[in-house]
Amino acid sequence: MNWLIREAKNIYEKDPACKSVYEALLLYPIIRARISHRLANYFYKKDHKFIARFISQRSRKKTGIEIHPGATLGENLFIDHGMGVVIGETAIVGDNVLMYHGVTLGGTGNEKNVKRHPTVGNNVTIGADSIILGDIKIGNNSKVGAGSIVLSDVPENVTVVGAPAKVVRQNK
Repeated sequence: MNWLIREAKNIYEKDPACKSVYEALLLYPIIRARISHRLANYFYKKDHKFIARFISQRSRKKTGIEIHPGATLGENLFIDHGMGVVIGETAIVGDNVLMYHGVTLGGTGNEKNVKRHPTVGNNVTIGADSIILGDIKIGNNSKVGAGSIVLSDVPENVTVVGAPAKVVRQNK
């Protein structure tokens, strides 16, 4: 359960609207989504795909955050506001990622047994309503502006915006 306290402390530190670690634990939907994903991922890895999907879909209904049981999530993922977030089956999300509502980490086709979803590096911020599609990489310490559509790799330490997303700034 140490991971759960760590996740709640991360929310408290990142969100100025959060007034305590207890508030984060009890009221933030990402906590429930993370707990459900850990359980669903366990069953997914044991090849109990139906129960894994059942758990993930129940969580989606309660939180508005859809995380496929096959997705790989790093530590301290904070999805602020949460509603409408979709993280696909082969997505990989690094540590200390901040996402806002409406983000999609989606695929571009219906191939099976191949990586179809994005890999998001560490310390990445993804703005509201951004769409990131395909087996692409978002580099460490990068930022994706709200409403961006990302269809190709994003280097480390940059900010991208637009549709399609283009580099607009080198981050420090």
